[in-house]
Amino acid sequence: MERKLPIGIQGFEKLRTENFLYVDKTDYIYQLVHNNVPYFLSRPRRFGKSLLLSALKAYWEGKKELFSGLKIEKLEADNERAWQTYPVFFFDFNGEDYSNVTIEEVLSQHLSEWENVYGNRYQGQTLGYRFQKLLEMAYQKTGLRCVVLVDEYDKPLLDLIDDEEKRNHTKKVFKGFFSRLKKADEYIQFIFITGVTKFHKVSIFSDLNQLRDISVNEDFSGLCGITEEEIRKNFLPEIEQLSKKQEITEDICFSKLREEYDGYHFHPKSCGIYNPYSLFNAFADKEFGSYWFETGTPSFLSGKLKEVNFDIRKFTDGSIYASEGMLKDYTGEGSDPVPLLYQTGYLTIAGYDPSARIFSLSFPNREVKYGFLESLIPEYIADYTAGSGKDIFHIAALHRAGKA
Repeated sequence: MERKLPIGIQGFEKLRTENFLYVDKTDYIYQLVHNNVPYFLSRPRRFGKSLLLSALKAYWEGKKELFSGLKIEKLEADNERAWQTYPVFFFDFNGEDYSNVTIEEVLSQHLSEWENVYGNRYQGQTLGYRFQKLLEMAYQKTGLRCVVLVDEYDKPLLDLIDDEEKRNHTKKVFKGFFSRLKKADEYIQFIFITGVTKFHKVSIFSDLNQLRDISVNEDFSGLCGITEEEIRKNFLPEIEQLSKKQEITEDICFSKLREEYDGYHFHPKSCGIYNPYSLFNAFADKEFGSYWFETGTPSFLSGKLKEVNFDIRKFTDGSIYASEGMLKDYTGEGSDPVPLLYQTGYLTIAGYDPSARIFSLSFPNREVKYGFLESLIPEYIADYTAGSGKDIFHIAALHRAGKA
């Protein structure tokens, strides 16, 4: 019987109770929850951010049984205060199309659910004030400070990337809402925010001036995604099955997996990180397919490159550079597409010059390289059609033959 791979599983409780395979990241969770500072983490889509937030939610809700046999169980063994049930406010901005629904509707729906638990006497007030009073009432009712988890905070902004008016309106609503976190600091135990991008001019970051951004941090570089060490520890049966199906040795299998799905670096000194979504799909299909890219490249990315006349030769000649500030911040208003390409996973850290404090960037792997270049060709080459001799695979074949 084949083991259950966690493809598309974002709920930690479902994963643990239904016996899906889980790469134990709970030692990271232990580090996070025992530092009382607000965190932000940026990672590309389908890298396990939602599963991480779900695990944090389960921890703060005191669901000790879900962590049985995991690293954190031993780490918390002598902590008498562990596994208490804290009031958790979990904002999940996935699953909505913000071109058709307002951010006010989504926030109000979240608040109404919690007001049914902690009190609704402030429902007639502004969204931000309702949130602030909810944090206060939850603390008064439970005697414990609140936990605020925000998953994919930037989804509403990225959905509206081509609608400046609605995007600016959403930023304004966020400012009035999340600025309340600072005012309610005495009622808050822990904050963790995830996203693909970091919009610099959103008040989550400007108002929470002690927010610790761990997106380019060596200690947390393996927090999401899978390392080769973790593959060897957890997925050797899947490696064996994939190797047999492809009629190759396990060493060659690892080499092909590295070429296709490895190569992400979230710090210059970090080891390579595999894209978990593609890796698990390859194990399930027993094929070296293109999975992550097929989930959809934002069309605005290729359009943005064409709009600013970006020299696409830089993608292959190793001449894309960025400062740490550029990698962390994306305003949504500038002309430089490099920060967004990095944050969305199309580029990754390839090197670092400590004297200049400049990063060099490149495609992380073959899957991303050929998928992204293929998406660019229609923008840059006229009369592009499949079989025209201008597709990326035909061009790549000519290049390998020394004819291009």
